Amino acid sequence: MLKILRATYVESRYVQVLILSMGLFILAFIVPPLMFIAQGFMALGAVTLLVDFILLFNIRKGITATRFVPEKLSNGDDNPIRIFIENYYIFSTSIQVIDEAPNQFQLRNTHFDFMLKGRDSQTIDYMLRPTKRGSYEFGVVNVYAKSPIGFLARRFKCGTPVAIPVYPSYLQMRQYELLAISSKLTEYGIKKIRRIGHNMEFEQIKNYVQGDDIRTINWKATARNQALMVNNYQDERSQQVYSLIDKGRVMKMPFEGLSLLDYAINAALVISNIAIKKDDKAGLVTFQHKIGHMVKASKQSGQMKTILETLYNEKTAYQETDYSRLHMFVRRKITQRSLLLCFTNFESTFAMHRQLPYLKSMAKHHLVVVIIFQNTTLNELVASPARELKTIYKKAVAEQMAYDKELIIKELQKNGIQTILTSPQNLTVNTINKYLELKSRGLI
Repeated sequence: MLKILRATYVESRYVQVLILSMGLFILAFIVPPLMFIAQGFMALGAVTLLVDFILLFNIRKGITATRFVPEKLSNGDDNPIRIFIENYYIFSTSIQVIDEAPNQFQLRNTHFDFMLKGRDSQTIDYMLRPTKRGSYEFGVVNVYAKSPIGFLARRFKCGTPVAIPVYPSYLQMRQYELLAISSKLTEYGIKKIRRIGHNMEFEQIKNYVQGDDIRTINWKATARNQALMVNNYQDERSQQVYSLIDKGRVMKMPFEGLSLLDYAINAALVISNIAIKKDDKAGLVTFQHKIGHMVKASKQSGQMKTILETLYNEKTAYQETDYSRLHMFVRRKITQRSLLLCFTNFESTFAMHRQLPYLKSMAKHHLVVVIIFQNTTLNELVASPARELKTIYKKAVAEQMAYDKELIIKELQKNGIQTILTSPQNLTVNTINKYLELKSRGLI
């Protein structure tokens, strides 16, 4: 009985009936004949309430709800959540659904209201966008059902609490993987670069067709077959591509809910998958004041799962990044010439100059690409008009900081280090662009 009472809620419609009954009783002190009307109205309301109670509780499972959630959520992406509602009552029911979403989303007033016909069902679809990796716990699905009378509402608690992990953006990984396979990367601004020279692996000898490069004619094969034959080449494969992810305090800066570290992790996951699809070997190194984790470069079938699981647990310790440790670690552990994509951030030329000797030393043995972030808020401030003295000061400081970023890029390039200066939302596309450009130029 206590369980039934806890699931019963009095609705505003019955409260209005009670208020009207009280008004009639008060008027009955002035006009006595109204007493019989007030008593009759009160009795009718009580009977109707009893009928409403019987309608709602005459069957054990009047409403059922099932929530469908992916096995894991993708960080920074819209993840679909589906709730299937089924009505076992024979009458049309007013439904309110409140899903107990994880507290990380801070959803206080999310509910779905609709009418559901008797013996009918309906599906609710909505999106959740997590901005932090980790475990997210969903509670139960609360369904409040009202009969056509509408005096009472019955609550159904459906499902059980479940914890869902939020991983780095595997949705982006799949999206760009399909684009890479279908050769549609150019639609996303990913450019095709004309190959310089012939730094490619030999594949086969084939008959010459119009349009083939005459420089690839194989004269010996031509003499044997008495027909023009050309050498066919393919891109060099099995190159090592390492994502070096800085987990220091400079990567904690937020942008649209995600930290720069999360943007770097998502981009590293995508570029690792693209590299493997291009028959290169993908690896991973995380670092801050000390070396975090390393995934040795490989293109085996389980490599992406290993990288994904490693990135899932990465967090910053708010420490100053130690590039000397990274330099020594790379010298010891990565002996083959590799492409090193270093996801980091420098806000001043002084900070860059402190780390420049270690980057130059790594660039002697590897192809190093330093990826740093634009401060889009500063760019907006620079572009905005300044009408007050305070705004002029702010704009001057913003222009100086933006200029420092350009100086950092030029200084790195002057020392033979490839660079990418990108906004966080364009990080993935620009990183893939650079990777494809370097492959096309035969630098890796």
